[in-house]
Amino acid sequence: MTRPLNFLHLTTFYPPFSFGGDALQVYRLSHALADSGHHVDLIHCVDSYHLFHPEDPPLNFAEHPNVVRHELRSGFGLLSPLLSQQTGHPWLKLRTIRDVLRAREYDVIHFHNISLLGPGVLAIEHPGSRAVKMYTTHEHWLICPTHVLWKYNREPCNRPQCLHCTLHAKRPPQIWRYTKFLKKMAAHVDQFLSPSSFTSRMHADRGFQYPLAHLPNFIDRVDDDWQHPAPRIQEAPYFLFVGRLEKIKGPQTLIALWNQEPGYDLLLAGTGSYESELRAKAARNPHIKFLGPLSQQELGGLYYNAIACLVPSITYETFGMTCIEAFARKTPVIARNLGALTQIIEDSGGGLLFDTGDQLLAAIQRIAHSDSLRAELGERGYDTFLRRWCREAHLRSYFALLEGAAQKKFGCVPWLA
Repeated sequence: MTRPLNFLHLTTFYPPFSFGGDALQVYRLSHALADSGHHVDLIHCVDSYHLFHPEDPPLNFAEHPNVVRHELRSGFGLLSPLLSQQTGHPWLKLRTIRDVLRAREYDVIHFHNISLLGPGVLAIEHPGSRAVKMYTTHEHWLICPTHVLWKYNREPCNRPQCLHCTLHAKRPPQIWRYTKFLKKMAAHVDQFLSPSSFTSRMHADRGFQYPLAHLPNFIDRVDDDWQHPAPRIQEAPYFLFVGRLEKIKGPQTLIALWNQEPGYDLLLAGTGSYESELRAKAARNPHIKFLGPLSQQELGGLYYNAIACLVPSITYETFGMTCIEAFARKTPVIARNLGALTQIIEDSGGGLLFDTGDQLLAAIQRIAHSDSLRAELGERGYDTFLRRWCREAHLRSYFALLEGAAQKKFGCVPWLA
């Protein structure tokens, strides 16, 4: 019988001080564990958030009584994440992290996006600890200084040229990446996790020496979203894009298509550094509408009422959260045939893939003109969501991997009676 466990999660970004799906996944996991009766401490870096966003976060997120957030805020402000980025150590954050570690005996220490904490954080551990240490590759940071395998800001990376690419991205090179420091720190992790088998293969192909177990991301069951959906935001039929408004996510490819073939409305939910340029590209097209950042509750009805969700990312996604968010509402997906997106569509049968603009347009027209096809794809996606990508499925796999790592490390599972 499993007793309640003590979890410590460490990550750079966490809601509301966050930008993308990696932080939302940590939020969902923390709340799922807390709902199951476990205690969760979470360390995240507010200084890192303000490095990119000086203002307060635009959205609020509900707190959980069993999840305790520990914010990393130093008197040195933006210098703190910059120092970690350059040296690979969480120098100006060490006191807070060590104070949290001393306050409780943890069963599990789980690392997520540690890009602005540095790989040195992987070695931090309270003396005498019997914790299993996990690491989830929400991004490609372990094998890519820019995190996203987007080479020279123009194409997916098919051959590493990291120094030149880093300079082209106007980021300071990280000298520690050219030493054995990352390999040495990674040895402190008992189990690496990857949300897709594609991402596991990418790490192996790029020389990462530790095996990655496959653990897909998840969202909570949202049956009420489609059984009792929110009112339609508009009467006119529409296709939906949800995500950060960044070049690598591909929204510009949708706008280019809509400026030529405006048959339906295109709704874009999200914000990002590319937003002003995207708005300029779409300024003369009344069929393209920007909705800004929205909460998960607000997105539910948007997904349900969309003809399909469009996922046009032009570089390698590690998973593709918007796909399963759509599947959970029985809404099909049209995704670029690239990276982990291919795996999600092929495994589920819940959507269509495209490589070219013409293929995207053909897929849009197929689903828009066939209610039966839309319903069939939506049902397939929903069925696979229930089997693979809901909370219950995730926690079963998560604890199986934890117990396997504990057995390998200790010869037993300490928390099992």
